[in-house]
Amino acid sequence: MDQSAITEKPKQYQNLLEKSKEMGFTMPSDIYIGTLLKTLVASKPSGKFLELGTGIGLSLSWLIQGMDENSKITSIDNDPALIEVAKLFFEDKDRLELICVDGGKWLNEYKGDSFDLIFADAWPGKYSHLDTTLALLNKGGYYVIDDMQKQSNWSEGHEEKANALVKVLEKRDDITITKMNWSTGLIVAVKK
Repeated sequence: MDQSAITEKPKQYQNLLEKSKEMGFTMPSDIYIGTLLKTLVASKPSGKFLELGTGIGLSLSWLIQGMDENSKITSIDNDPALIEVAKLFFEDKDRLELICVDGGKWLNEYKGDSFDLIFADAWPGKYSHLDTTLALLNKGGYYVIDDMQKQSNWSEGHEEKANALVKVLEKRDDITITKMNWSTGLIVAVKK
């Protein structure tokens, strides 16, 4: 499918894309993962969602677009400049909590409610703190990771880490997973 065929983009999407280019941010989320996240979030009315790795806010814009008025999302990034950009584009303080902190530290210290969807788009929650992250997922909740197919910007040895993560997820008996050779390579897991 051609990206131009996706007509219902979030209102801030184009401005975020332009800001991403302006800042030289080289890791923006793929538009297709955005549409999937919007769909998954829409399946959880009055949901509670977590994004690990706000980045410039592209995925966050899709997540918010899929949320109903009673849903809430927490988005975490360790880069203060990126969090400040996100704050410029997202005003909905009642439903959105943007936090600038190391994701691993936050995961270790978090004591609140569990989540209906966790999008782990950062090292913590994906390549570290996996058990802690999955423990925060409600039964029937989604755990989503992208960038599981080899990327041109991967550092030496990253492909081996990605393959090892897939093997770990395949062996877990508390989730069921689907690996998708689509977009940047996705894994969607549901907690049993």
